[in-house]
Amino acid sequence: MSERVPILQIGQVLLVSIQTDLDDQAVMLLQDDLAAMVVESGAHGVVIDITAVEIVDSFVGRMLATIASISRLLDAQTVVVGMRPAVAITLVELGLSLGGVRTALTLDKGLRVLEQAHAGAKGETDSSAPAGTGFEGIAPDAAAGQ
Repeated sequence: MSERVPILQIGQVLLVSIQTDLDDQAVMLLQDDLAAMVVESGAHGVVIDITAVEIVDSFVGRMLATIASISRLLDAQTVVVGMRPAVAITLVELGLSLGGVRTALTLDKGLRVLEQAHAGAKGETDSSAPAGTGFEGIAPDAAAGQ
């Protein structure tokens, strides 16, 4: 039987850190567990850290897109962080661009993306960015990193 992937709650964000390559059963368990946790916790964001993932197949790639879609339907945004270049190349070669899935290079950047999305959804914006820069409503430190 497959091991369950732990899901940690940090404030209003759920963190999933995938530390091993997942078999199909583990992927399905993660999808079910995460959907249940989003509903139970009322989390507004999900971060999936795939830093330790070295290889992906089409099933795992579709799972990432499916989890993001399920979370969005349950009123939570998903960000995938820590994607290695080889994983990104493989996903593109498989024809899986993960449309609609937000990505960030690091966990810190992923948490900032979720924070900005949540603040924007609540109507809170940072007006310190100059108009017309494309960064209106984005915190200055985050805008500098884009």
